[in-house]
Amino acid sequence: MTCLLRLSAFFLFVIALVLPQSQLLAQTYPTRAVTVVCPFAAGGSADTIMRLIGQHLTEKWKQPVVVENKVGIGGNVGTDAVAKSAPDGYTLLIVPSSIAIAPHLYTKLAFNPIKDFAPITLIGNIPMVLVVHPDFPAKSVAELIKLAKEKPGEIAYASAGNGSTNHLATEMFMAQNGIKLLHVPYRANPQAIIDVIGGRVPVFFDFVLTGAPHVRENKVRALATTGPKRSPVLPNVPTVVEQGINFEAGTWFGIYAPAGTPRPIIEKVNADVLAVLAIPAVKERLAILGVEVYAKGPADLAALTKADLDRWGPIEKQVGIKLD
Repeated sequence: MTCLLRLSAFFLFVIALVLPQSQLLAQTYPTRAVTVVCPFAAGGSADTIMRLIGQHLTEKWKQPVVVENKVGIGGNVGTDAVAKSAPDGYTLLIVPSSIAIAPHLYTKLAFNPIKDFAPITLIGNIPMVLVVHPDFPAKSVAELIKLAKEKPGEIAYASAGNGSTNHLATEMFMAQNGIKLLHVPYRANPQAIIDVIGGRVPVFFDFVLTGAPHVRENKVRALATTGPKRSPVLPNVPTVVEQGINFEAGTWFGIYAPAGTPRPIIEKVNADVLAVLAIPAVKERLAILGVEVYAKGPADLAALTKADLDRWGPIEKQVGIKLD
């Protein structure tokens, strides 16, 4: 009995030591630069969103917030790098919903989106815009489908890489409409849109954040957006659904930390990011970029990650995409 009392007293002593240190850690964090890895190229949607948020976090924390682009394998290279980083709050991840798509696509995935990450903040959602080169003959989604059926496998489409969200969205679009396009993968959205503008690849499901400026400048022609309603940044572009075709696609964006990151740091980063997202100028800027702000915390991001893992599995099996 005496041994049990001594053991209990020891554990209480340890807890008394640890809790204040954990709380102190959150109060002093960060004491140096924080790196946020974006697993896609500079200029893409996730990169643009994080750089906007990062500017305000830098001011708030009095420490640099550095966005580092680690691209490759549909975002898996950068995502895996964060999974293997020290769980100290100084390496974070900004990633779209591709993190919940990858496990069903890749046979040799090195990370687990549930076990290897601690969700922090759900930022928001952004739809896609189906764009074509201005000289492409199709002027509507129906005309694109008709042309693709007449030339199966001959019309090329761009993506941000094998397994990327726009790759999968296009594959779903083809499966739903009984057509076949030729896949031309790039390393990221910015590289893909360059070749669409140049006429080397005629079709691309871009995100409205990165695609809208090119539409406005008439560098590409928008056939449709993919949300449930028209995008405020492209109000004159009808949705796919409006054109009589039942198809929606988009992506959400979240901030994660490596699993094992102290909970007080998770809560501090989330609270500070939510504060940034509540700034009127930030909300206005994100709206201009086509981002529908959700501003939810760790529990909501965890639930959405799990829900998308469950949702995409059957769809990807049906589409039949499997990558090494």
